[in-house]
Amino acid sequence: MTLGFARRFATYKRPNLLLHDPERLLRILTNPERPVQLIIAGKAHPEDQAGQALIREWISFIRQPATRPHIVFLSDYDMLLSERLVQGVDVWINTPRRPWEACGTSGMKVLVNGGLNLSELDGWWSEAYAPEVGWALGDGREHGDDPAWDAAEADALYDLLEREVVPEFYARDVSGIPAAWVERMRESMARLTPCFSASRTVCEYAEEHYLPAAAAYRARAAEKGAVGQRIVDWQQSLAEKWAELRFGEVKVEARGDEHTFEVAVYLGDLDPDAIRVEFYADGVTGGEPLRQEMKLVRKLADVPVGYVYAATVNADREAGDYTARLVPNRAGVAIPLEDSRILWQR
Repeated sequence: MTLGFARRFATYKRPNLLLHDPERLLRILTNPERPVQLIIAGKAHPEDQAGQALIREWISFIRQPATRPHIVFLSDYDMLLSERLVQGVDVWINTPRRPWEACGTSGMKVLVNGGLNLSELDGWWSEAYAPEVGWALGDGREHGDDPAWDAAEADALYDLLEREVVPEFYARDVSGIPAAWVERMRESMARLTPCFSASRTVCEYAEEHYLPAAAAYRARAAEKGAVGQRIVDWQQSLAEKWAELRFGEVKVEARGDEHTFEVAVYLGDLDPDAIRVEFYADGVTGGEPLRQEMKLVRKLADVPVGYVYAATVNADREAGDYTARLVPNRAGVAIPLEDSRILWQR
């Protein structure tokens, strides 16, 4: 059985997670009834001393007499070498620290060649994984660079190899065919290959980015650039009047299993349509933050430039977790890309 692992050696990719327990790894590789070979390739940036140290750690392990017949480190990793690797491995391993995997295209290239993936639930594999098509590491959450979590995931990786991956590869029927393995290969190829490809990438970039960008350009160029000029005027107005914005009193009312918040906002001479009032809370255990628009409910009777905004949220979190904030708002303008101003309630 052949495992493949090839990528740029950087600490966040955790290329040495397999080396967490060298003796256990060696037992997996040298099992006389179910032998495994590991092919590694990769490079580190010339200035990345930590990445180079990770490569040296692998080379030191490979040079041991007991290890040498089971692992090879291929130098000068490039696209041509990668092409050979994805054609020849049975399982492609990827162990990045979530959420740093930008994509993971090498794992996609394995698909059409009949290889299977064993990867962290990050990048493409977070979308693609299902138990029928491969194996997953992690719980889909972010744990930072916690050494204890790295150790737990290393143990989970060894467990997967020992209890599921390697045994399934060597479980043969009377004809010598690993039926369960072949079924997983077919499911992986049939289900994932059409979805994770250059064709999909080109279509989605065109449909979600390039064509909308072209349409936005045409809209801004309309009327000999008048639309674009109005956006510039809006930005200048924000720049001149932003310092006048401030928050007032915040009221919280508990209603059953919900919290209702009311926030007073003073906008000076700025038009309320030029800003968006949001309710914000940090994500829980690495999850996405909550961003909810607050609605304008009334003007303050005694203050001409004062307004009250309200929002209702579930009471499963403390009221103190939430904070109001002001951000620019205008149709057709990408916020915060084109205007990153923000005012937090304090």
